Amino acid sequence: MWKFFEMYPTASDVSEASEKILEDLLQPIGLSKRRAKTLVRMSKEYQVKNWSEPIELYGIGKYANDAWKIFCTKGWKTAKPKDHALVWYHDWLLENYG
Repeated sequence: MWKFFEMYPTASDVSEASEKILEDLLQPIGLSKRRAKTLVRMSKEYQVKNWSEPIELYGIGKYANDAWKIFCTKGWKTAKPKDHALVWYHDWLLENYG
């Protein structure tokens, strides 16, 4: 992870990355070809697409979108997570701040 961020500190850097170099870097975690393609495409969309939630970007699913709402915005109350860890934390937020 740290090597990735060292090599590609910005979305612009990732969007211009060689998929082959990314594949080699991601190989230890599996699905490296697919992940490399996804990272490049998502990074391009992140920069140019007029998006309001991450789920509108290629490769971003419900878990990442819910995590973004819960941890990065004030919209955590509108999140409806399905992932058990996010559900636990969301429930805790509701109990303590809801």
